[in-house]
Amino acid sequence: MLGDGFEVRTLPLGSEASAALVRRRADGAAERGAVLYVHGFADYFFQRHVAEHFASLGYDFYALDLRAHGRSLRPGEVANHVEDLSTHFEELDAAVRVVREEDGHRGLVVIGHSTGGLTTSLWAHERRQDGALDALVLNSPWLDLAEPWVMRTVGTAVVRGVGRVAPKLVLKPGLGPVYGESIHRDHHGEWEFDTAWKPIEAFPVTAGWLRAVRVGHARLHRGLDVRVPVLVLHSARSHLKARRWSAEAMTADAVLDVEHMRRWAPGIGRDVSLVQVDGGMHDLFLSAAPVRERALAEVGAFLERKVER
Repeated sequence: MLGDGFEVRTLPLGSEASAALVRRRADGAAERGAVLYVHGFADYFFQRHVAEHFASLGYDFYALDLRAHGRSLRPGEVANHVEDLSTHFEELDAAVRVVREEDGHRGLVVIGHSTGGLTTSLWAHERRQDGALDALVLNSPWLDLAEPWVMRTVGTAVVRGVGRVAPKLVLKPGLGPVYGESIHRDHHGEWEFDTAWKPIEAFPVTAGWLRAVRVGHARLHRGLDVRVPVLVLHSARSHLKARRWSAEAMTADAVLDVEHMRRWAPGIGRDVSLVQVDGGMHDLFLSAAPVRERALAEVGAFLERKVER
């Protein structure tokens, strides 16, 4: 589906699950190491232009489709459902083994988007003494619930209880159409992706999955100890709770609250840089061309400053 130059391999996991690892070799020698990209909720890797960007800079590019997502979704699985975000550490560890042991890369940059930004932050904290990665880049990470205070407190307590006893109970049928319509070429966007793997309104939100996310948020809010340089990219503003698409959704984060990113990101590690990308959508790398080019340039400048010096 990604075309020439891309390879996909299956990473067998426990409990009869698997993950898919996409690889795009560097244009020429991979002198700068490797990049590993991790998607968010109701998502999978389709951003060919991101892979080609890093390949042109001399990185071997890898991307994970996490278990029960995208290429890894198996018949009978509940799409995007896990009951503990640390479950995904298994496929992250497996991907790192391929990158470092099989392909021989010494340097590794991990990029996490949205829920992938939360998961990779928690993983980087747990692997902080293992030398698993050299830098962490977060593209609009999900660091708190984009809901009113009462839902972030009382509502979370209810979700934790329900998620424990009825983890597959559907709490919401989806996330609404605004963001999906903003990026898909059949609506108002410029991107083509498989809506069986990334529905326009996302997948149903299950109680067990949301409980896992809120447990992850609570852990992050207590402070993490990620010991590599961290870059957090976010839009200048959010555009939340809209029921219908409008042009405003094309220049703002229509999924998450950017104020939460500003508040909680500094507690992720010892060396955290925050960069605001004006006019950015939720996935900054899918924003309008000048915006996504600026976001990618910020990543390059960060790596030159923090990793390649």
